[in-house]
Amino acid sequence: MLDFRAALTRQVVVFDGAMGTEIYRRGVFINQAFEALNLTSPELVRSIHEAYLRAGAQVLTTNTYGAGRKRMREFGLDDQFEAINAAGVRIAREVAGERAWIAASIGPLGRTIAPVGRLEPGQAFAAFKEQALALAGAKPDLFVLETFHDPRELWQAVRAVRSVSELPIAACIAFSADANGNPPPDAAHVLHQVSSWPVEVVGVNCGAGPRTLLEIVEAAAPLVKKPILVMPNAGHPQDVDGRQIYLASPEYMAEYARRFVQKGARAVGGCCGTTPEMIKEIRTFIRSVSPGIEVLQVHTPPSEERVVSLEPTPVAKRTTFAQRLMSGKFCISVELDPPRGLNPAKSVEGAAFLYEHGIDVINIADGPRAVARMGPTPLAYLAKQRCGIESVVHYCCRDRNLLAMQMDLIGANALGLRNILAVTGDPPKMGSYPNATAVFDVDSIGLIAFIQMLNRGLDFAGRPLGKGEKTELFVGAGCNPAHVDLDLEVERFGRKIEAGAEFFFSQPVYDEDILFRFLERTERFPKVPFLVGILPLASYKNAEFLHNEVPGMAVPAPVLDRLRKAESRDAQRQVGIEVARETLTAVRHHPRINGAYIYPPFGSYQRVLDVVEGIR
Repeated sequence: MLDFRAALTRQVVVFDGAMGTEIYRRGVFINQAFEALNLTSPELVRSIHEAYLRAGAQVLTTNTYGAGRKRMREFGLDDQFEAINAAGVRIAREVAGERAWIAASIGPLGRTIAPVGRLEPGQAFAAFKEQALALAGAKPDLFVLETFHDPRELWQAVRAVRSVSELPIAACIAFSADANGNPPPDAAHVLHQVSSWPVEVVGVNCGAGPRTLLEIVEAAAPLVKKPILVMPNAGHPQDVDGRQIYLASPEYMAEYARRFVQKGARAVGGCCGTTPEMIKEIRTFIRSVSPGIEVLQVHTPPSEERVVSLEPTPVAKRTTFAQRLMSGKFCISVELDPPRGLNPAKSVEGAAFLYEHGIDVINIADGPRAVARMGPTPLAYLAKQRCGIESVVHYCCRDRNLLAMQMDLIGANALGLRNILAVTGDPPKMGSYPNATAVFDVDSIGLIAFIQMLNRGLDFAGRPLGKGEKTELFVGAGCNPAHVDLDLEVERFGRKIEAGAEFFFSQPVYDEDILFRFLERTERFPKVPFLVGILPLASYKNAEFLHNEVPGMAVPAPVLDRLRKAESRDAQRQVGIEVARETLTAVRHHPRINGAYIYPPFGSYQRVLDVVEGIR
């Protein structure tokens, strides 16, 4: 292969992505030393390297990030320290052959350098030197010192590696973003300092997602005269029922990789949460940067070459519901409850009633509140067959892994059920089956991105569905205008659009001012059809509960007062209908609102007609 130093002067080099989170994703829990898998499960480590090589990575990073002697001793592996490090290089080399460079990974020691901490610089130097010797003996092509938060500790690691090897060194700092995603103000100057050391590459990795690291690269590029390596996390992990999930899509990561290169980076890879799928997209996207920059080519088998995606079917041609929204019609959707038992007759009769009275579409929830009912797909199919009404099928991430999701969605498309609302789903512990296992391979944002892959003729692994085949799914998402953390909700709204959301259903709204504030906050995002949620209040007690005990639900004081003054149950229900109709009338002509998503009041489809009277 071309010498690594020489390659950096003329080519953009693509590093691989995460090792630790890939191991975790494959079922190994974090209570053990991942580096020990080099000896106990080498085939697992090998499979991850192979996936990155197939994806187009030109640098494979060894599974030795935390393989210092002190940490190995904590796991009772002191006597296997050298073997673990050597095996890390050997496994990567066996996979790469001459097709990729091997980067020996060294991470921080997990202790703070004096004078703030008790670790003396000389002790740090000795620890890094010992690991560098163990790695150098296995003959890697370069060293990558990654995820160092303290430049003083990184300096000791650089000194230690350089004392035992003349191989290239990529020295990487991890910067943490503040609550608004902004990098530390001195980040560029720290990287400038690192560039004066005896290293070949100055890197920034981990700590934050692509947007934050792009700001750092922009500021540092004029100061740093050595090649810059950027390896962001796949956004910020979110805890879903005890599991850490990274939500960025491959396309999002790849687009930022292209921006990194445009701003001056000469090498790009990924850190926590990045996957082979992301690296594959990254390698493809950065080819589109300026003609003077070339991407190093790695031979991969023909079956692994990038597949050209198909052009999605125009939105208005996918479903009748999509066509009506795109034409500007104010659409009414009504939620239909699936039966708890085997007989769908009552639900289908409700669908027929709504269809006969001009409702545009029904929507069918997918195990809301983690309660088991008939699935939304068979009920939607029965309603379509028996009365012709279209459904919006809710599809949640809680109960299915990616394989099952792909099978379900392809099947729904084949059945003509092509309106999909992507939802994350309530954790099982909220419902009747608290011991049920939650899957959550992705959340709703990731699911939206996957559905758009199907619409381009690619499966979730990036392979073609079939010659010229693609789904024609119209995919939507949910939002909560009254969310207690409005900044987070606005951010996720934008990310859902970025992932490919084509319409939105909102949570119920009782205060139009709250709704208008949310619409104003989200005005900067591309406009997509927005259907406001309307749930008539059943009683004063119901309204009081929602207002005081349900996060994100706000019932205005005048509404509470009207309900309190209504003397009977029926009178309170009538007030609930009137308030719902008044809210709908107040928002009907807002330029961002394209319809209403109505929850049947008191379970009565007849009362839906009272809510929409005079609206359509």
